[in-house]
Amino acid sequence: MGLFDKKFCDVCGGKIGLLGNRKLEDGNLCKDCAAKLSPWFNERRHSTLAEIKEQLDYREQNKQAVSAFRTTRSLGKNYKVLLDEDARKFMVTNASKLVDANPDVLDFSQVTGCDLDIEEDRDELMRKGPDGKDISYNPPRYEYSYDFYITIRVNHPYFDEMRFRLNPTSVNTGDRSMAGIGGNVRVAPGSMGIRAGMGANDYQEYVQMGTEIKEALTQARQEIRTEVAAAAAPKTAVKCPLCGATTFPDANGRCEYCGGSING
Repeated sequence: MGLFDKKFCDVCGGKIGLLGNRKLEDGNLCKDCAAKLSPWFNERRHSTLAEIKEQLDYREQNKQAVSAFRTTRSLGKNYKVLLDEDARKFMVTNASKLVDANPDVLDFSQVTGCDLDIEEDRDELMRKGPDGKDISYNPPRYEYSYDFYITIRVNHPYFDEMRFRLNPTSVNTGDRSMAGIGGNVRVAPGSMGIRAGMGANDYQEYVQMGTEIKEALTQARQEIRTEVAAAAAPKTAVKCPLCGATTFPDANGRCEYCGGSING
């Protein structure tokens, strides 16, 4: 086939425009079908047509999970982590219309970890010298800005992490003559305490926001792990105070023979 030969989507059969092809390992995908894939999925070029069709089937099923989702808690502003604590599920999205966006719905048990990363960037401020050229201040002065990222690591068939920025725009903390950390680095939450200035309140707000998301997901995951461990633990036989039988209490703590409460 020539470079400019017409191509057709191997999923929907539609004609693919000149710049609309999304190449697969063994086929072609139009941009409309590609838009239906999970936003956290980034292995398209290394995926087969069969794998893409399988994911698209999953994405169709996910629409039902979105419709059944009942938000009991919302964390974040730009991207939001929505929790359905009754169903023990969550989603991450920046969309206002959930049905249209079809964000992936995950179980709390699929969370394997969560990190808050604070990236610092600094630009040196310069002044004009006698010859009109830019020269450094003495001591050097820098302007600092920060971005706050959450990375949720998950056990999912189509992606292993969900990384998003909490702040819609970088938080600028003004200029300082003290030397900073420099570059894009991971900064310990709370380090802003010695850097109060412009943007300090915004900095602390996003640290608190990120910490709240991390703690909520980590706690939810731990509660499920604790329950699973308790269910798997060997049961101990006890004597029923009502009927005198030796019994293994059920999940509600009742005798398997007479149904009475073991604890009275």
